[in-house]
Amino acid sequence: MGLKDEGWRCEPASYPFRASLQTRYGDMDANAHLNNVAIARLFEEARLRFHMAVRAEASAIDPAGVMIAHIAIDYLAQGSYPAEVEAGVGVEAIGNRSYRLAISLFQEGRAMALATCVMVHRDGMGEAMRAALAARAVSAG
Repeated sequence: MGLKDEGWRCEPASYPFRASLQTRYGDMDANAHLNNVAIARLFEEARLRFHMAVRAEASAIDPAGVMIAHIAIDYLAQGSYPAEVEAGVGVEAIGNRSYRLAISLFQEGRAMALATCVMVHRDGMGEAMRAALAARAVSAG
């Protein structure tokens, strides 16, 4: 079962955090579609903006202390330049030292790529950080 089999992942309203991301001319491949490296960069930007927003609101997460332990990406549709990409980010699960983010990229209202990222905090997670993450849980139903 892939990420795309979880229907809620393709709905922008499922994500408590959203950001508009600009595509670049250099993101295109020879067929004038956004290439896979560009898609990975957009996921990276979405993760960073999510962490910065959580830190600004809750001072609970230091983006410098968070590392990626695992990432999985499903590509669903072609993306294009110069259309903007809307990223949706939410927390799927919270563990003792890690948490899992669900991230989706949308263009013109349709899901074009999905990612799951397991994030590990090098110093562990206190109650303030757990609360900040729990407040940003995805609505999977």
